[in-house]
Amino acid sequence: MKPSLIVSAVQQPCNLDRQSNLDYSISKVHEAAAAGAELVILPELHLGPYFCQNEDHQHFDLAQAIPGPTTEVLAAVAKQAKVVIVSTIFERRAAGLYHNTAVVFDKDGSIAGKYRKMHIPDDPGFYEKYFFTPGDLGFKPIETSIGKLGVLVCWDQWYPEAARLMALAGADMLIYPTAIGWDTADTNEEQQRQLEAWVTVQRGHAVANGLPVIACNRIGYEQAPDSDAGILFWGNSFIAGPQGEILSRANDSDDTLLTWTLDMARTEHVRRIWPFLRDRRIDAYGELVKRFID
Repeated sequence: MKPSLIVSAVQQPCNLDRQSNLDYSISKVHEAAAAGAELVILPELHLGPYFCQNEDHQHFDLAQAIPGPTTEVLAAVAKQAKVVIVSTIFERRAAGLYHNTAVVFDKDGSIAGKYRKMHIPDDPGFYEKYFFTPGDLGFKPIETSIGKLGVLVCWDQWYPEAARLMALAGADMLIYPTAIGWDTADTNEEQQRQLEAWVTVQRGHAVANGLPVIACNRIGYEQAPDSDAGILFWGNSFIAGPQGEILSRANDSDDTLLTWTLDMARTEHVRRIWPFLRDRRIDAYGELVKRFID
């Protein structure tokens, strides 16, 4: 790893058509590259509105192959801008088989690897189990020219097991492209509790594993089809250091390009003073693979 690394997270609305959203993302990649960034993270499923608010089989038409038309475009952008890009795409793997897939493009325009979202939610407004098959690539960091990226996606960010396995496999940082927001029927107090829980759990992953965390969320209100309901995506994208310290954080409504220079040597220092990996009782954790201990 380089001793320092400039990273960017693109907080953007995704409520327009595919080409407009993609053009916006690409413009922000170039803006980040101009600021010296070598890694740019885009929000979860940034090509369009969050279609999982209802169970409509026609949404499967939005899926595309990997490699495919969007990966070709982003690969060319990565090569031109000389940056590593993390994008998430609704993947059509085969007829009737679809994934929510993060794709990592290296600086030379190659696909360095991909990660298929493992934890799939099924909640009002987030009917992802209807669309996405759970991932089958495991929790394996993706090797790039700038280091090993522990890429996870949205609902994965609530699970310490996912972060830990990425860390144990040698990830240099944890990256969470995200599409999460509020039910506007909730009280302001409940909305703030949810938001701060989201930030806190990811800061906890940084602390427990001694790794930087980059969380990249979308913004804006998106109406559910054929319903009075909708989701107000809460933004608040952030970059945290290996002790969970907030290095940069966006607000809940603005288009924002978060850019920060990570001190990659701090992971080594933090893990020396807080040797959590050394003190893990791996002989006593066997029951973690159970659903519940009766």
